[in-house]
Amino acid sequence: MPFFFCWQKLIKSWGMELSDIEDSFERVAKKQKLLSSKSKEIIDQVSGKIEQALASMRSDHDPTISVDQKQILTELKTKLAAIDPISPSEGSQRELNLSLSKHVKVLEQILNPDISKAYRNVDFDTRIINQIIINHFCRESEFDIVDCLINEASEPDAIFLRVQFQEMHQILEAMKSRNLEPALSWVLTNRARLEEFGSNIELKLHKLRFVEILQNGPREDAISYAKSCLSPLASRHMNEIQKLMGSILWAGKLDGSPYSDLIDPTRWEKLSKELFQQFCTFMGQSSRNPLYVVVAAGVEGLPTLLKLGNVMAAKSDEWLAMKQLPVPMELGKEFQFHSIFVCPVSRDQGSEDNPPMFLPCGHVLCKQSMNKLSKSHTRSFKCPYCPVYTLVAQCKQLHF
Repeated sequence: MPFFFCWQKLIKSWGMELSDIEDSFERVAKKQKLLSSKSKEIIDQVSGKIEQALASMRSDHDPTISVDQKQILTELKTKLAAIDPISPSEGSQRELNLSLSKHVKVLEQILNPDISKAYRNVDFDTRIINQIIINHFCRESEFDIVDCLINEASEPDAIFLRVQFQEMHQILEAMKSRNLEPALSWVLTNRARLEEFGSNIELKLHKLRFVEILQNGPREDAISYAKSCLSPLASRHMNEIQKLMGSILWAGKLDGSPYSDLIDPTRWEKLSKELFQQFCTFMGQSSRNPLYVVVAAGVEGLPTLLKLGNVMAAKSDEWLAMKQLPVPMELGKEFQFHSIFVCPVSRDQGSEDNPPMFLPCGHVLCKQSMNKLSKSHTRSFKCPYCPVYTLVAQCKQLHF
């Protein structure tokens, strides 16, 4: 399913290419309609002449009328030859075939591009790639594949990751059966570190069980559970616990109460997703699948890279040596994992070679813009956004 969204992103990122496909298709459709219209017109003419001939031949049954059927057929042949049904159809068919062949070429060019043009020889860290792939299959609960990869790629360090993800998948499977014991056991074991992250997952798990007891069991059992499990959390979550205590008055009929949100049908699924996110944070992992992120970003940036590859085809050495793309790569906010600075003067994005510089007045420019304003450090310069003059030596590099 994630790769289906990659395909959606690729379609969305085509931009002008989609309009080219639409224009090409419209031309084919017009040619087809024209051929269909001409064919119908010719068929109607031929049919009319044949019907006239048949009507004349049927009059042979009338003794008062003398009919020469051979002459009728000869005249019909002459009329059909005058209509010439083949030639007009052949011309329209050739035009349609030509449009279809051009449309196929457009589709092949846009939908089946030579992605090798976007490829550059880059030194990959094999270990990182192996770890990303192992991480992916750990998240997908394909532990037989994980074991095979760990052995064949000689990645024994990934065993700990495998054990942790397997435990989490077992917890999530138990939650599908409305069993919170494994989840609560994991939270209690790691309570101290989860609290460092500001996690309230323990409260949410107890809250879920409390509501289940309140809905399906005696009210006294819910009160007893609150005393034993929720009371120790009261110092940090008093408001939530007070709300739960108020819901006791509506035991068994929460669906028609002010506390109906406590029995949201999606609450188990939502908490499972949140627990997995908390687990990833606990493990120092992204909650999003790294392999999916890489593929999705690559798919979205591929059209731009292909265009750039075509433009740089005559300068292959320069293309392979580039450390920074000469065009912006708009990947969307979902792919922005770090702070980004764009110079307000040059509109260039900050980089290692062109870092953001903090001026004494409080404004920030990229280093290249600062160098131009200072005439390569030869004089003081005025900030573009305020009347303060400064020297390059007074400016400091910012690190995001």
